[in-house]
Amino acid sequence: MKKIPYKIYLEESELPKQWYNVRADMKNKPAPILNPQTLKPITFEELRPVFCDELVKQELDDTTPYFDIPQEIIDFYKMYRPSPLVRAYCLEKALDTPAKIYYKFEGNNTSGSHKLNSAIAQAYYAKQQGLKGVTTETGAGQWGTALSMACAYFGLDCQVYMVKCSYEQKPFRREVMRTYGASVTPSPSDTTEVGRKILKEFPGTSGSLGCAISEAVEAATTQEGYRYVLGSVLSQVLLHQTVIGLEAKAAFEKYDEKPDIIIGCAGGGSNLGGLISPFMGEKLRGEKDYQFIAVEPASCPSFTRGKFAYDYCDTGMVCPLAKMYTLGSGFIPSANHAGGLRYHGMSSILSQLYHDNLMDAVAVEQTSVFEAAEKFARIEGILPAPESSHAIKVAIDEAIKCKETGEEKTILFGLTGTGYFDMVAYEKFNNGEMSDYVPTDADLEKGFAGLPKVDLS
Repeated sequence: MKKIPYKIYLEESELPKQWYNVRADMKNKPAPILNPQTLKPITFEELRPVFCDELVKQELDDTTPYFDIPQEIIDFYKMYRPSPLVRAYCLEKALDTPAKIYYKFEGNNTSGSHKLNSAIAQAYYAKQQGLKGVTTETGAGQWGTALSMACAYFGLDCQVYMVKCSYEQKPFRREVMRTYGASVTPSPSDTTEVGRKILKEFPGTSGSLGCAISEAVEAATTQEGYRYVLGSVLSQVLLHQTVIGLEAKAAFEKYDEKPDIIIGCAGGGSNLGGLISPFMGEKLRGEKDYQFIAVEPASCPSFTRGKFAYDYCDTGMVCPLAKMYTLGSGFIPSANHAGGLRYHGMSSILSQLYHDNLMDAVAVEQTSVFEAAEKFARIEGILPAPESSHAIKVAIDEAIKCKETGEEKTILFGLTGTGYFDMVAYEKFNNGEMSDYVPTDADLEKGFAGLPKVDLS
């Protein structure tokens, strides 16, 4: 057997040349996204005022299995890709487990996360279309940081609406965006009509991704030469993120290894979808079998307690509707929620796979997530993002199960980024000030009550 190094690196020449579209292999395709006015499947022409033309084509295409990655994007990827697949030898030893634990590390770029994989693609297509700039939302700030970097690279204006509580808690993340030339506005704000409406209805709100999306879409559609871009949830984003899974798969194959369990944190679905898609394709085609686990916060439990239904993608109800596991577009996580993954719904691709029992999901409370993060930082030497730490928590749980059963399973999880801009949350945990919040059924019913009634018959 080949000795497996601590870090497995691919050569630059082994960078994926194509993104993989898992929808092409899905027997049950994700339901079509709907026009919010007509509640009918949305068309290319109807999406053009919101997204770049090439991204609309990617969004609506559920049959083409592979999309060529433009050379300019590959050249940018080379600045930080291929990213390492790491064998967590130290963690295995500390847990005294027979399991083999690997993680795909996406924090080795200045933005600190996997978000750059799609940000550079979306900025590229905006530049190709001759646009002036783009608008977007960001929660914890990883997406806004990545997009500001990508826009600086292509000379595009970047306008970011940042969830208000994150804007206040993470001033340094905000300043990185501004350093790269982005304008950053706390959301909801009084700069848009939908923002003023939300502030009137929910005075003093700490904001949500749904609110920020509404503002960013309004900003894009009311400025000539601008389009809206999104960092998660959309099928086009999961497509771009498949570089993660494609690299991981190639790295495993170098050493004749394969994972048994693949774990990812789940907010809107970008990193989870990107990590699992190539492996899920093998499962869908009947070539190999894997167990997939989505890990979400107990305070925003879209998969484990949400409804599989059509819902608005934003709080202002101006965006298209998607069929997904959702808590309702009006759901706003508790203000004490510190671990990211705040979106009210889940990617329609992942929602369909979960609905078809091709994937499992678990919800975990944030104090246990930060306990896992602290353990990982002390053992493996990387300070993980709170989002990633959800996956770390369940990877540790699975490794301990292997210790109890004696099974030598191979576990892969996605380490989506670093946590250096999340120190307010770490401070609360270290000071013993962090608490867990799990919404009651009554809390969730308020969100479900706002679900639209859709009849496609």
